[in-house]
Amino acid sequence: MTRETPINELKGVGEKRAQLYKKMGISTVGDLVTHFPRRYIDYTQPVSAAEAVIGEHAVIKAMVIRKSPAARIRQGLVLYKIFAEDETGERFTITYYNNRFAANAVEVGAEYYFSGKISGNLTRKEMNSPTVLSVSEKNLLRPVYPLTEGLTLPMVVTNITEVLNSADDSFFTDMLPENIRHEYSLSTLEYAIRSIHFPKDDYAVKIARKRLAFDELLKLQLGMVMLKRRSRTANSCKMTEESANMDEFFSALPFELTGAQKRAISDIIGDMCGDSPMNRLIQGDVGSGKTAVAAAAAYFAAKNGYQTALMAPTEILASQHYNTLSEMLGPLGIEVCLITGSLTKKQRAAVSERLEAGLCSVAVGTHALISETTEFDRLGLVITDEQHRFGVNQRAALAGKGHDPHKLVMSATPIPRTLALIIYGDLDISVLNELPKGRLQVQTYAVTAKLRQRALGFVKKQLDEGRQGYIVCPMIDEGDPELAAAKNYAENLKNTVLAPYKIGILHGKMSAAEKDGVMSAFKAREIDLLVATTVVEVGVDVPNANIIVIENADRFGLSQLHQLRGRVGRGQYQSHCILIVESFTEESRQRLDVMKKTSDGFEISEYDLKFRGAGDFFGNRQHGLPDLKIADIAADRELLADCRKAAKEIIDSSPDLSEYPLLRSETEELFSRNNNAADSL
Repeated sequence: MTRETPINELKGVGEKRAQLYKKMGISTVGDLVTHFPRRYIDYTQPVSAAEAVIGEHAVIKAMVIRKSPAARIRQGLVLYKIFAEDETGERFTITYYNNRFAANAVEVGAEYYFSGKISGNLTRKEMNSPTVLSVSEKNLLRPVYPLTEGLTLPMVVTNITEVLNSADDSFFTDMLPENIRHEYSLSTLEYAIRSIHFPKDDYAVKIARKRLAFDELLKLQLGMVMLKRRSRTANSCKMTEESANMDEFFSALPFELTGAQKRAISDIIGDMCGDSPMNRLIQGDVGSGKTAVAAAAAYFAAKNGYQTALMAPTEILASQHYNTLSEMLGPLGIEVCLITGSLTKKQRAAVSERLEAGLCSVAVGTHALISETTEFDRLGLVITDEQHRFGVNQRAALAGKGHDPHKLVMSATPIPRTLALIIYGDLDISVLNELPKGRLQVQTYAVTAKLRQRALGFVKKQLDEGRQGYIVCPMIDEGDPELAAAKNYAENLKNTVLAPYKIGILHGKMSAAEKDGVMSAFKAREIDLLVATTVVEVGVDVPNANIIVIENADRFGLSQLHQLRGRVGRGQYQSHCILIVESFTEESRQRLDVMKKTSDGFEISEYDLKFRGAGDFFGNRQHGLPDLKIADIAADRELLADCRKAAKEIIDSSPDLSEYPLLRSETEELFSRNNNAADSL
C-alpha cells in the first residue's frame, strides 16, 4: 500500500463511503492519514454520574446492569435502552436510536467507558448514542475526527487503523533533511503520524503535532520564497532616478509627507531602478496616505516614459482615486484618465485612444481596465488597491497589458508582521505606520444598549451642526433577534430624534451600481445618516462624516472595528465612534477597551491575533494562502520563526529544491490544494 492507493481499496470502503470521503477532500490513503483529529477523548479521567454536568460532554466508567427489549416508537424509529451503574452505585441510562449493533456490542455484567453528552435530569441522567470503550483497552486517549453526514467516527478510526497496520517503511518516507530534523528536535514522520492518530498520552500528541505543524509551515515558507525568487526576472521596465525630479513632485504637494511615506517612496524608486521588476506591498493604516505614495510612484514612472494603471474594486473608489491623482499630478503636466463600466461607448473609445497613443500617463479604473478594448502604449507600473478584492486572474490580466510591469499593491488592512510575511510572502513590504500631521484622533466610546437613545441624541447633535454619520449593523435581515437588522433599524429611526433627517441604507445584497449610487448620494450630502452593514468597511472618503455608531460591536473582530471606525476622522472636524453592546462580558469589555485606548491599527491587529486567532485576518479574503490542516499561524508563531530559518538554510543549499525532490513535490502539492494560491510553483 502506498500513499497514492485509492481510498476505495480499503476494506469496507465501497463507492458510497468513498464519495463521503471525497466530500472532505480525501481520495487516497495518503489523504486519509493526513486527516488529523480535531480533538481527543481522554478516558483516563472518568467522572461519576453524579458529577457529570447536564448539557456537557462526560466520560463515565460503569457496568451494564440491564438491557430493555427493543422498543419501536414509531415507523422507522427503534429505541434501545441500556442501564448502567458507576463505581459509586449511581445509575444512569444509555439510549441508542436505530442502532442494534451498538446496543448488542455491550454485555450485561461487563464494565465500559461511556463517552457522550449528558441529558436527562438530576435524578436520572442519560447519555444518547455514546462512544463505548472496554476497560481492558490500554490506549485511553482516543481521536475525534471532522466528519460529514453518513460518515461515522468508528468508520474513520477503522479505516485509519487498517492503513497504519499495513503501512511499511516506504509509506513514511521522510521529506525532511535529517540535519533539519535534529537541529529543531523533531520526531520522525512515522512517529508523528502514528501518534497524532493514536497517542499514548498528551506528551505524544504534543511531539507529533509539533513535527506535523513544522512540516506544513516549512512548506509554506519554502513556497513563498520560491514564488518571490521566481518573480525576480530581468527588469524590462528599468527606470533611472535622473529621469525624474522628485523634488518637483514633493514641493507641489499641499501637505508635508510623513517619514513613513518618504521611506515607502524611496523603496519604490529603488525597486523600479533595480535589476528585477518591483513586487511591493504598501501596507498602511486608515488615512495613512497610501494614495500620495501611489501618486509619487506614478509620477516617477511617467517621468521615465512609462504609463501607470491603478485598479480599484468599485467605481466610486476609482473615481475618488482619479480625483486625488488628478489634483496631485495634473498641475505637473501628467494626464490622468478614468476608465469604468459606466462610461458610454463613445467616452470609452476617446479615453482608450489617448491611452493607446501614450497621451494619458495614468489610467485609473475598475476591472474595466482589463477589458480587451483597453490598450496601453507603454505600461510600466500596475497598482492594485485592496488586492484581496480581486481574483488572481484579474490581477494577472492587468499586468498582461504591459511587458512584465512593476507591481504595487496597496492594503488598508493592518496585519501583524508575522502574518504579513506569510500572506504577502512573495512581496516586499513597506509599512505606513504614521498618520499625517494635524489628524485628530477619533474619540471612541463603548456603551450598553441601555444608552442607545442617548447615543442617538449625540448623533443628532452632530447632524444638527451640519455633519453626517454612519450606523453599522452586523446583518441585513432579521434572522437573529439579538442582532440589529439594517432595514428594520432604519425604519425604527423614524420614531426617534433622528426622524427629520434623510436616512439611507447600504447593504451587501445591493448590486455594485446600487452601492455606488448610495455612496455617491452620501458624499454629495443628499443623505445625512447612512445605516449600513459592513460593506462600508473599506469605502469612500467622506470628510464631512464625523460620527459612526456600531451596533453589536462585540460581534466584530477588533481589526474590523478599526476599519469601520476609519470611515470617520477624515476631515477637519472632531470625530466620534460609539460602540454599542447588549451587555458587557469580561472579554468584550477587555477587547473594546483596546479600541478606546489606541488608534494604531497595527497594535490593534496584534490584539486581534491574540483574541481571535489568524482566522479573523484570513477569513474569506482571497489571500492566496494554502489551507493548513494542523498548523495554527496565530498559536505557532515561535515554530513559524524556526521554519523561516530552516527554509532559508534549505533554499541556500538548493535554491530550486532539486536536492530535496520529495520536499519540493509536497510543497507544490500544498499550494496546488488552493485555487487562490499565487502561482504554480
